[in-house]
Amino acid sequence: MSQTLTAKGRATRARIIEGAAEVLREQGVAAARLDDIRDRTATSKSQLFHYFPGGKDDLLLAVAQYEADRVLEDQQPHLGRLDSWESWKQWRDVVVERYEQQGDHCPLGALFLQVGRSTPGARAIVTALMRQWQEALADGVRAMQDQGMTSSRLDADRTAAALLAGVQGGVTIMMSTGDSSHLRAALDTGIELLRFHAAGEVSAP
Repeated sequence: MSQTLTAKGRATRARIIEGAAEVLREQGVAAARLDDIRDRTATSKSQLFHYFPGGKDDLLLAVAQYEADRVLEDQQPHLGRLDSWESWKQWRDVVVERYEQQGDHCPLGALFLQVGRSTPGARAIVTALMRQWQEALADGVRAMQDQGMTSSRLDADRTAAALLAGVQGGVTIMMSTGDSSHLRAALDTGIELLRFHAAGEVSAP
């Protein structure tokens, strides 16, 4: 729908989504009401349903997309320039800090539970997020390969997939236990393996 809106309409819709995201983060997805969101965004009921004809489910999907975009935005500029060991370290620190600050409450996960992970819209958002994240990591691996800082024999896409799986697994454990050590270990080990696979190395020790 956003593609058919005027510039003013797109700005209004974006303002509603951002305000809704704030309410959902503060109150939780299950507790937040459309009236709370309308009050926060100074939006009438008719205006809300104009931009989100499906009501709360449409709005929740839009907020889920907003939160998914934030996952990648919060990792910038480091995720977009993984071309040195220092930049990989900075990216690692940003990821750990982001999820430690988030704690055991994942807005994106809560949204997907509310709208249903298997619904086409929700599944598409998750799929796109993971694809973009993995592609950015793979680009970083290739940048290191181009400089001879890691082995050209590494499959960049597979290595990126393993790093991403490590992040997701570490975050899941941290949300269950409150302990970020598994996330730290997954990231540190993944980056260390890139170092071990220096150009000319057959395998990591």
